[in-house]
Amino acid sequence: MGSRYRRVDWTAGASRELHAVINFVADESPEAAIRLLDDILGSADSLRSMPDRGRIVPERDDPTVRELLVEPYRLLYNITESAVVILGLLHQRRDFDRWGGLDR
Repeated sequence: MGSRYRRVDWTAGASRELHAVINFVADESPEAAIRLLDDILGSADSLRSMPDRGRIVPERDDPTVRELLVEPYRLLYNITESAVVILGLLHQRRDFDRWGGLDR
């Protein structure tokens, strides 16, 4: 898909999931929540220039739907011609098929 820069957009669902995750972690450790938020946002931002670096989501056979692992979460995204669209943030232990985030 080339090496030009794309913008990074978050779906409303992905944004809600990010806020829920950070709030959950912050209840136990505000410092850990800040580190996790930095890791997630940094990983998402890195997709601007390297959108193909994530692996294809194993549960889908679609090269435009990929994920980066940001332990212990999966940052799911779609690559378009002009953007990387963050589709969701899913805990690695969560059942992908029951999540339904790509179908929202």
